Amino acid sequence: MKAILENKSRLCVGLDPENVPSVFEFNQKIIDQTHDLVCAYKPNLAFYKTPDLLRTIEYIHQKTEVPVILDAKYGDIGNTAKQYAKIAFEFFKADAVTINPYMGFDTVKPFIDYKDKMVFILCLTSNPSSANFENEVFLKIAKKAVEWNVNNNIGIVVGATKPEQLKEIEKITGDLPILIPGIGAQGGEIPPMKKNYIINVARAIIYAENPRQAAIDYSSKIS
Repeated sequence: MKAILENKSRLCVGLDPENVPSVFEFNQKIIDQTHDLVCAYKPNLAFYKTPDLLRTIEYIHQKTEVPVILDAKYGDIGNTAKQYAKIAFEFFKADAVTINPYMGFDTVKPFIDYKDKMVFILCLTSNPSSANFENEVFLKIAKKAVEWNVNNNIGIVVGATKPEQLKEIEKITGDLPILIPGIGAQGGEIPPMKKNYIINVARAIIYAENPRQAAIDYSSKIS
Protein backbone atom coordinates (compact mmCIF):
# COMPACT_ATOMS: atom_id res chain seq x y z
CA MET A 1 0.00 0.00 0.00
CA LYS A 2 1.29 3.41 -1.03
CA ALA A 3 0.63 4.96 2.38
CA ILE A 4 3.06 2.54 4.03
CA LEU A 5 5.91 4.12 2.09
CA GLU A 6 4.68 7.72 2.14
CA ASN A 7 3.87 7.82 5.85
CA LYS A 8 6.61 5.36 6.83
CA SER A 9 4.00 3.59 8.91
CA ARG A 10 2.45 0.17 9.42
CA LEU A 11 -0.13 1.46 11.86
CA CYS A 12 -3.80 0.99 10.99
CA VAL A 13 -6.35 2.90 13.06
CA GLY A 14 -9.61 1.12 13.72
CA LEU A 15 -12.48 3.57 13.45
CA ASP A 16 -15.01 1.99 15.80
CA PRO A 17 -16.97 4.94 17.23
CA GLU A 18 -19.37 4.06 20.01
CA ASN A 19 -21.58 6.28 22.12
CA VAL A 20 -20.50 9.51 20.44
CA PRO A 21 -22.82 12.41 19.56
CA SER A 22 -21.86 12.47 15.87
CA VAL A 23 -20.09 9.51 14.30
CA PHE A 24 -18.81 11.43 11.29
CA GLU A 25 -17.55 14.41 13.29
CA PHE A 26 -15.81 12.06 15.72
CA ASN A 27 -14.11 10.23 12.85
CA GLN A 28 -13.24 13.47 11.09
CA LYS A 29 -11.26 14.65 14.10
CA ILE A 30 -9.39 11.34 14.33
CA ILE A 31 -8.57 11.40 10.62
CA ASP A 32 -7.44 15.04 10.74
CA GLN A 33 -5.07 14.25 13.60
CA THR A 34 -3.63 10.97 12.34
CA HIS A 35 -3.73 10.76 8.53
CA ASP A 36 0.01 11.37 8.13
CA LEU A 37 0.87 8.71 10.72
CA VAL A 38 -1.01 5.66 9.44
CA CYS A 39 -1.01 3.19 6.56
CA ALA A 40 -4.75 2.43 6.70
CA TYR A 41 -8.05 3.09 8.44
CA LYS A 42 -10.33 0.20 9.37
CA PRO A 43 -13.96 1.12 10.05
CA ASN A 44 -15.97 -1.75 11.50
CA LEU A 45 -19.31 -2.04 9.73
CA ALA A 46 -21.17 -2.85 12.96
CA PHE A 47 -20.59 0.64 14.36
CA TYR A 48 -22.16 2.53 11.46
CA LYS A 49 -25.36 3.63 9.86
CA THR A 50 -24.86 3.76 6.11
CA PRO A 51 -24.67 7.57 5.71
CA ASP A 52 -21.98 7.88 8.40
CA LEU A 53 -19.85 5.18 6.82
CA LEU A 54 -20.22 6.67 3.35
CA ARG A 55 -19.24 10.12 4.62
CA THR A 56 -16.29 8.73 6.57
CA ILE A 57 -14.83 6.80 3.63
CA GLU A 58 -15.45 9.69 1.26
CA TYR A 59 -13.67 12.06 3.64
CA ILE A 60 -10.66 9.75 3.95
CA HIS A 61 -10.38 9.50 0.17
CA GLN A 62 -10.77 13.25 -0.34
CA LYS A 63 -8.31 14.30 2.35
CA THR A 64 -5.71 11.53 2.14
CA GLU A 65 -4.26 8.72 0.08
CA VAL A 66 -4.67 6.34 3.01
CA PRO A 67 -6.62 3.20 2.07
CA VAL A 68 -9.76 2.04 3.85
CA ILE A 69 -10.15 -1.55 5.04
CA LEU A 70 -13.86 -2.24 5.58
CA ASP A 71 -14.07 -4.63 8.51
CA ALA A 72 -17.26 -6.45 7.56
CA LYS A 73 -16.28 -10.12 7.86
CA TYR A 74 -18.59 -11.05 5.01
CA GLY A 75 -19.00 -14.81 4.60
CA ASP A 76 -21.66 -15.98 2.16
CA ILE A 77 -21.72 -17.57 -1.30
CA GLY A 78 -23.23 -17.21 -4.75
CA ASN A 79 -25.13 -14.08 -5.68
CA THR A 80 -25.11 -12.99 -2.05
CA ALA A 81 -21.31 -12.98 -1.97
CA LYS A 82 -21.24 -11.08 -5.26
CA GLN A 83 -23.57 -8.46 -3.81
CA TYR A 84 -21.46 -8.14 -0.67
CA ALA A 85 -18.36 -7.58 -2.81
CA LYS A 86 -20.22 -5.01 -4.87
CA ILE A 87 -21.43 -3.22 -1.75
CA ALA A 88 -17.95 -3.15 -0.22
CA PHE A 89 -16.05 -2.02 -3.29
CA GLU A 90 -18.56 -0.15 -5.46
CA PHE A 91 -21.06 1.29 -3.00
CA PHE A 92 -18.89 2.02 0.04
CA LYS A 93 -15.78 2.33 -2.18
CA ALA A 94 -13.53 0.57 0.32
CA ASP A 95 -10.01 -0.30 -0.79
CA ALA A 96 -9.99 -3.58 1.11
CA VAL A 97 -12.37 -5.78 3.06
CA THR A 98 -12.27 -8.53 5.67
CA ILE A 99 -14.11 -11.78 4.93
CA ASN A 100 -14.84 -15.07 6.70
CA PRO A 101 -13.73 -18.05 4.56
CA TYR A 102 -15.78 -20.70 6.41
CA MET A 103 -17.83 -21.54 3.29
CA GLY A 104 -14.72 -21.93 1.13
CA PHE A 105 -13.55 -20.49 -2.16
CA ASP A 106 -17.12 -19.71 -3.23
CA THR A 107 -17.06 -16.99 -0.57
CA VAL A 108 -13.65 -15.66 -1.55
CA LYS A 109 -13.83 -15.53 -5.35
CA PRO A 110 -16.30 -12.64 -5.81
CA PHE A 111 -14.04 -10.43 -3.70
CA ILE A 112 -10.67 -11.32 -5.23
CA ASP A 113 -12.19 -10.84 -8.69
CA TYR A 114 -11.83 -7.11 -7.91
CA LYS A 115 -8.16 -7.29 -8.80
CA ASP A 116 -7.34 -3.75 -7.65
CA LYS A 117 -8.77 -4.37 -4.16
CA MET A 118 -7.31 -6.21 -1.15
CA VAL A 119 -9.12 -9.04 0.61
CA PHE A 120 -8.14 -9.97 4.16
CA ILE A 121 -9.25 -13.49 5.08
CA LEU A 122 -9.88 -14.33 8.73
CA CYS A 123 -7.28 -16.93 9.67
CA LEU A 124 -6.96 -16.83 13.47
CA THR A 125 -8.82 -14.21 15.47
CA SER A 126 -7.86 -12.58 18.76
CA ASN A 127 -10.89 -13.52 20.87
CA PRO A 128 -10.49 -16.26 23.54
CA SER A 129 -13.22 -18.54 22.17
CA SER A 130 -11.60 -18.66 18.75
CA ALA A 131 -10.13 -21.92 20.06
CA ASN A 132 -13.59 -23.52 19.84
CA PHE A 133 -13.12 -23.98 16.09
CA GLU A 134 -10.19 -22.05 14.65
CA ASN A 135 -7.42 -24.10 16.27
CA GLU A 136 -8.49 -26.98 14.05
CA VAL A 137 -8.44 -25.08 10.77
CA PHE A 138 -6.19 -22.00 10.89
CA LEU A 139 -3.21 -23.67 9.22
CA LYS A 140 -5.45 -25.00 6.47
CA ILE A 141 -6.85 -21.50 5.95
CA ALA A 142 -3.30 -20.17 5.68
CA LYS A 143 -2.50 -22.75 2.99
CA LYS A 144 -5.68 -21.95 1.08
CA ALA A 145 -4.96 -18.21 1.24
CA VAL A 146 -1.66 -18.81 -0.53
CA GLU A 147 -3.31 -21.13 -3.07
CA TRP A 148 -6.12 -18.65 -3.80
CA ASN A 149 -3.80 -15.64 -4.16
CA VAL A 150 -3.79 -15.80 -7.97
CA ASN A 151 -4.46 -12.07 -8.29
CA ASN A 152 -1.94 -11.08 -5.64
CA ASN A 153 -4.62 -9.33 -3.57
CA ILE A 154 -5.11 -11.62 -0.57
CA GLY A 155 -3.97 -10.99 2.97
CA ILE A 156 -4.90 -12.69 6.21
CA VAL A 157 -6.04 -11.64 9.67
CA VAL A 158 -4.19 -13.00 12.70
CA GLY A 159 -4.87 -11.69 16.20
CA ALA A 160 -2.03 -10.24 18.24
CA THR A 161 -3.07 -12.46 21.14
CA LYS A 162 -1.80 -15.52 19.21
CA PRO A 163 1.96 -14.87 18.77
CA GLU A 164 3.05 -18.52 18.70
CA GLN A 165 0.45 -19.46 16.12
CA LEU A 166 1.49 -16.42 14.07
CA LYS A 167 4.94 -17.96 13.71
CA GLU A 168 3.39 -21.21 12.46
CA ILE A 169 1.20 -19.36 9.99
CA GLU A 170 4.10 -17.34 8.58
CA LYS A 171 5.98 -20.52 7.72
CA ILE A 172 3.15 -21.16 5.27
CA THR A 173 2.19 -17.67 4.08
CA GLY A 174 5.63 -16.07 3.72
CA ASP A 175 5.28 -12.43 2.68
CA LEU A 176 1.48 -12.43 2.44
CA PRO A 177 0.14 -9.25 4.10
CA ILE A 178 -1.02 -9.89 7.68
CA LEU A 179 -3.51 -7.60 9.39
CA ILE A 180 -2.96 -7.90 13.13
CA PRO A 181 -5.76 -6.65 15.42
CA GLY A 182 -6.09 -7.13 19.17
CA ILE A 183 -3.48 -4.56 20.29
CA GLY A 184 -4.24 -2.40 23.30
CA ALA A 185 -7.72 -2.90 24.74
CA GLN A 186 -7.80 -6.61 23.83
CA GLY A 187 -4.50 -7.25 25.55
CA GLY A 188 -2.36 -8.22 22.57
CA GLU A 189 1.23 -7.06 22.24
CA ILE A 190 2.94 -5.75 19.13
CA PRO A 191 4.98 -8.62 17.66
CA PRO A 192 8.52 -8.15 16.38
CA MET A 193 7.78 -6.26 13.20
CA LYS A 194 8.09 -7.56 9.66
CA LYS A 195 7.54 -5.74 6.39
CA ASN A 196 4.23 -7.50 5.66
CA TYR A 197 2.55 -6.64 9.00
CA ILE A 198 -0.26 -4.12 9.38
CA ILE A 199 -0.89 -3.39 13.05
CA ASN A 200 -4.42 -2.31 13.93
CA VAL A 201 -5.12 -0.22 17.03
CA ALA A 202 -8.59 1.14 17.67
CA ARG A 203 -9.84 2.16 21.10
CA ALA A 204 -6.41 2.92 22.52
CA ILE A 205 -6.05 5.66 19.90
CA ILE A 206 -9.51 6.94 19.06
CA TYR A 207 -10.55 7.32 22.70
CA ALA A 208 -7.21 8.68 23.87
CA GLU A 209 -7.13 12.18 25.34
CA ASN A 210 -4.73 13.08 22.52
CA PRO A 211 -5.31 10.70 19.57
CA ARG A 212 -2.40 12.12 17.57
CA GLN A 213 0.05 11.54 20.39
CA ALA A 214 -1.34 8.06 20.93
CA ALA A 215 -0.81 7.31 17.24
CA ILE A 216 2.73 8.67 17.44
CA ASP A 217 3.42 6.50 20.49
CA TYR A 218 2.14 3.37 18.80
CA SER A 219 3.99 4.17 15.58
CA SER A 220 7.22 4.46 17.54
CA LYS A 221 6.71 0.93 18.87
CA ILE A 222 6.20 -0.45 15.38
CA SER A 223 9.70 -0.68 14.01
